Amino acid sequence: MPAASTMALGLLLELRQQTPRTIDRWRGPTARTASAISTGATYRLGARPVVRGKSGRWVRQGLTWTTLPHQLHRLQLDAIQQAWFAQFAGLHRSTRVTYLGQDADWLYLDEFLSPLLWPLLADAARLGITLVGSGDAVIQVGGSATISLDLAATADGGIRLQTVVEIDGHPYPPATTAAIGDHGIYSYASSTPPHITLARAAEPITDDQRRLLGRPESVGVPKRDVPEFMSGYYRRLLRGIVMTSADESVVLPEAAPPELVVTATHSPGDRLTLEFEWEYDLDGETVRLAVEPEETASGGRTGNDQGRERDRGPDEERDRDANTERATLQRLRAVPGVAVRSQTLVGLDAAEFSAGVLPAIGATDGVRVEVVGTAPDYRELTEKPHLTVTTHESDRTDWFDLGVTVTVEGHDVPFGPLFKALARGHKKLLLPDKSYLSLAQPVFDQLRELIDEAASLSEWETSPRISRYNADLWADFEDLADQSEVAVSWRRAAAGLRDATVEATALPRSLTAQLRPYQKQGYDWLAFLWRHRMGGILADDMGLGKTLQALALIAHAVEAHDASVIHENPDGARRPFLVVAPTSVVSNWAAEAAKFTPTLTIRTITATQAKSRVAVTESARGADIVVTSYALLRLDAAAYTAHEWAGAIFDEAQFVKNPASRAHEVALDLRAPFKLAITGTPLENSLTDLWSLFEITAPGLFPSLRRFTEEYVRPVGRGSNAKSRSDAGTVGVSGARADLEAQAYARQRIARLRKRIRPLMMRRTKENVAGDLPAKQEQQLRIELAPKHRRLYDTVLQRERRKVFGLIDDLDKNRFIVFRSLTLLRMLSLDASLVDENYADIPSSKLDALLEQLDDVVAEGHRALLFSQFTSYLGKVAQRLEAAGIDYVYLDGSTRRRASVIAGFKEGVAPVFLISLKAGGFGLNLTEADYVFLLDPWWNPAAETQAIDRTHRIGQTRNVMVYRMIAADTIEEKVMALGARKAALFDAVMDDDALFSRALTADDIRGLLD
Repeated sequence: MPAASTMALGLLLELRQQTPRTIDRWRGPTARTASAISTGATYRLGARPVVRGKSGRWVRQGLTWTTLPHQLHRLQLDAIQQAWFAQFAGLHRSTRVTYLGQDADWLYLDEFLSPLLWPLLADAARLGITLVGSGDAVIQVGGSATISLDLAATADGGIRLQTVVEIDGHPYPPATTAAIGDHGIYSYASSTPPHITLARAAEPITDDQRRLLGRPESVGVPKRDVPEFMSGYYRRLLRGIVMTSADESVVLPEAAPPELVVTATHSPGDRLTLEFEWEYDLDGETVRLAVEPEETASGGRTGNDQGRERDRGPDEERDRDANTERATLQRLRAVPGVAVRSQTLVGLDAAEFSAGVLPAIGATDGVRVEVVGTAPDYRELTEKPHLTVTTHESDRTDWFDLGVTVTVEGHDVPFGPLFKALARGHKKLLLPDKSYLSLAQPVFDQLRELIDEAASLSEWETSPRISRYNADLWADFEDLADQSEVAVSWRRAAAGLRDATVEATALPRSLTAQLRPYQKQGYDWLAFLWRHRMGGILADDMGLGKTLQALALIAHAVEAHDASVIHENPDGARRPFLVVAPTSVVSNWAAEAAKFTPTLTIRTITATQAKSRVAVTESARGADIVVTSYALLRLDAAAYTAHEWAGAIFDEAQFVKNPASRAHEVALDLRAPFKLAITGTPLENSLTDLWSLFEITAPGLFPSLRRFTEEYVRPVGRGSNAKSRSDAGTVGVSGARADLEAQAYARQRIARLRKRIRPLMMRRTKENVAGDLPAKQEQQLRIELAPKHRRLYDTVLQRERRKVFGLIDDLDKNRFIVFRSLTLLRMLSLDASLVDENYADIPSSKLDALLEQLDDVVAEGHRALLFSQFTSYLGKVAQRLEAAGIDYVYLDGSTRRRASVIAGFKEGVAPVFLISLKAGGFGLNLTEADYVFLLDPWWNPAAETQAIDRTHRIGQTRNVMVYRMIAADTIEEKVMALGARKAALFDAVMDDDALFSRALTADDIRGLLD
């Protein structure tokens, strides 16, 4: 009810007589209040808003449907009632039939085509909205209205047809009754006072019923026309009107209801064609009519429907029993899987429909199924599948044929079609014997996941295979299968990997070193891989003796007589091991081999020898080890791939981590039954680093790079991004839920990845295995730029930021320009003169701080390594050291006498060693130093760790002090933060459950310049 302080609203209902349209229609309305009922006039029931005036009478107060929304405050209307009127007008607009020249102040109930009018009128009473009649007219809303014809015999033998309109059982004159859409009626009586009664129709009003309204109550059929009426017109009227004979003077024959005929035609190739038609008995003739277009699921009549119709006149269309058709279709559409339209189903769809849906259609009241052709014996297999998995020896070194047999209720399921169905996400599979089974079963869910993990579709087109490196994957297949059979050699190798039961192996007699316990464990693992011709990655921390463990393995292979079948060439000559290392490390391998395995014959291929065209085969003849560089491997690839090697060892294997590089390609092509990657940083930038190394050493452990990216790199990346958003609190509730799901899935992917690689990668940290190694203390020195330096840096930063932000949306295209800008800012953070010698007068705060530190270090007898990525900056450092009288040695990529420079520092010629990252970040043992200065932060924290571990390694007896020198409020601080994120990638895969998987992206670059 409206509040006492508001003005009540009412809905005025008025019978309005429609006036003819004239050329002067704009001078006034085209309808007027009906003062009396006139034969032949057109009436409609109008509605408009009114308010109760101060006198208590209902007045218009200037309210129209147009102005009502704006009168809330002026007239102090009740807001809830006003909202009801908005709904009333909106319902009219939603189904409005346009009448030109209509009086806009009125809405006509005749035009309300939606049955939602009735619950809306019911709400009016609840909200205190009065239905007001014009003048003193009384408005009533009834419950249910019916329209029928009553037949009675006349004294002269004819028939009188009487229209019967009833509301709640009370009769109303049809001549003064009109329809509201097809869902209701209103009746008006010019009594005193006048009455208008509205009611909802008990059933949708048919066209035949509508034609009875507004007409005389009865019509007579002469005796001579009664037979024609009963045999023809009566049957047609019966389709849309309830016929009665209250006095039982007329015998009313019942008309046979129409039947929906579904024709199911079976044809070769598991094809099932369906057609839907109505079958009528009209005047003793069976007639089939198409399902009306508006009653089909597609909303239109199909070509098949049109083709099946025979020519028929307009009378047959009027003979349709709309109510019966509607009721039959409603029952049929309640059957699961039914779409009432002509269609052709093929394969599994045809089988499912024929076996499961057609019987239900035939059991539906009012529907008959006619089958054309011979229906195959389709049936669904519902018992639990029985799964058998086998492996057999194959021609390929690293693969075994995989056989999967599925049996259900005695039916063999071919694996090829089953695999394709699972890979394509199908829900069911049709077998050649016309039986079919559901693939939505736990056993198939797990099989699908294992198949997805095992290989991509293109790799399985010939026959399914499983790599010997996927020991844990085979275990998953065994757990899933009811039976499994496996090749003996495969079982032996896989069992060792899966169970991690690597047996101890005697050390070679020629080894002169005493292995530490963890080094002996690594040697045993390498010997196990060697025996089973399975490659892997030795990823111990820098400085833990990876070279020594590899040399021990080579010595073992040389002495193991049972390996001679593989280790010897057909001519009896032994096959050597090929060791590929960075150029700067080749000489170190020769020195280490001479020290720890002096009985082995080792040859190095140098740049000088390559230029003199010394053949690789000549170097390998009679050798146990051939050491070459990555550069020479790439330049003389044909010679290395033509030779057969006992094994290939890739030291500092991050050099072949790029799958698009020539070095990676040649490493793949090398003919060696055993390949080992040695690196302290198997994962530097993204998970694809791991894929690249395992693609060389354990082909088949992972599917293609594309699949690996989809299954590991992207999910883990999304989890990392989600964690960043959650930590920053930048998402809402739904976003937070999605982020949690992404993080959970990323953790699942990380766990699976670690499970896959664990048997084939050995990694130990210094903290875990080298308890006698002295402590390493790291400290960050944050250095403020000098004022003049700061102003210059900020100016250049703003300029480069504007430039870079305009380019990074297409990073692949503009990568060189973007990184040039970043490098410029990094150099400017170090020393302004590195960018332009005209800034030589701007002091370098970092150099000043470095000299202050070195004064104490040198004075106290310590020795220091100074690392930078920029040789130009090392040159500036060298100038300052000379000016300060501090001796130093220098090493970068251009140094010719590399060995003598390193020896000079080791022998104590100078207390300071200036080293560029590229020249000295790996392959050096400089335990003579106990201080390390990192002059500029690097993109990759793993490279920093490598540099530090030139001195913090086995053989170091003093505490190692590490200083990272960072220019405050510059890009260097952002690089440090980026490095921390990259370090998380390594930890996630190797050590714990952190999440990260991205290389440098556009978002990373934005962060560097924010």
